Amino acid sequence: MLERISRKEEFDLFTAWIAISISFAIIKIAPYGITGPVRSIDPVAALIFFGIALLTAGIGFILHEMAHKFTAIRFGYWAEFRKDNTMLLFAVLLAALVGFVFAAPGATVIYSNSGSGQGLTKRENGIISASGPIVNLLLCIPFAGLVLIGGTSPGGLLTYIGIFGIQINAMIAAFNLLPISVLDGRKVMAWNIPIFAVLIIASFGTLVASFYML
Repeated sequence: MLERISRKEEFDLFTAWIAISISFAIIKIAPYGITGPVRSIDPVAALIFFGIALLTAGIGFILHEMAHKFTAIRFGYWAEFRKDNTMLLFAVLLAALVGFVFAAPGATVIYSNSGSGQGLTKRENGIISASGPIVNLLLCIPFAGLVLIGGTSPGGLLTYIGIFGIQINAMIAAFNLLPISVLDGRKVMAWNIPIFAVLIIASFGTLVASFYML
């Protein structure tokens, strides 16, 4: 399976992973950006925040894109993730300036089977698009397990990782399910409205619930 990830795609994924993780680490260090109050933080704590972001936001992003890729491959297409340098830079700068992450790091590009003339059907496009948010929702389950193991103490590392993991993955799913522009939600809704409704309600419901877990 891993042999289907090209060197170019590995580089793009790694670059986007680092940029997204830096963005989310920044908003934990400076929730209001450099324009607002910045709490004192030591380098060790900053590395911890970055490590947590790598684990939560980074893995959520990579598995989201890989779900699109390998679902497309199952339908007989080729697909590769391509980073967007402008949007990655924008994500980091926005996090640093105002403490908000808008992460559109790139997209998984699906190449039609030109040899057979086969193009994506509405059903295939909907299923491929739904696979990413579904993976993010499923990732909320092991992170919820960390919360159960860590207990409800806000100072517990496992609890913190668990809640942050739930919030980030629910956020990724909810954002991508918005039925606008080139986001997944528009394609899922065009394919199957009931499935779209279940997924977007589950995503926003999980996101809201995560803020009441402590």
